[in-house]
Amino acid sequence: MSEHFADISWALGKDGEFLANKYSRGHKWNFDGGVEVLASSSPHVVPVPYSVEEYVDPEEAFVASLSSCHMLWFLAMAAKYKFVVTSYRDKASGVMAKNAEGKLAMTEVTLRPIVEFDKEAKPTQEQLAGLHHEAHEKCFIANSVKTDVRVELA
Repeated sequence: MSEHFADISWALGKDGEFLANKYSRGHKWNFDGGVEVLASSSPHVVPVPYSVEEYVDPEEAFVASLSSCHMLWFLAMAAKYKFVVTSYRDKASGVMAKNAEGKLAMTEVTLRPIVEFDKEAKPTQEQLAGLHHEAHEKCFIANSVKTDVRVELA
């Protein structure tokens, strides 16, 4: 077992009208390694200027955490089977819609990994699909959510 922490902070600015719902949703995520991420509600959920469009929103972070976890497991599996990865990129996306209970939720995340390998240690398409399957099975984040997480290979 391991515990993981995030310190989330928000404060009402001097221009905020809290009871009128006219306040900034901008806030900070601080992590134990010293990284600070500026975050906000999505402009798709709360309109600008109350959302800060250029900040990370929880829905984007959800997609990124699934993609990152999958990538890290994929790299570990590739190394285990002696395939040398030289680059990995994923233009992942997520869909927010009503779930089976009629509640708004992240209902689908699609990972679109593009992986480059060293010419001397490159898997077949079947082996590549197997690496992604194994990475998906081991991903802690994918194992923690009800969202349908898909992996689309180019």
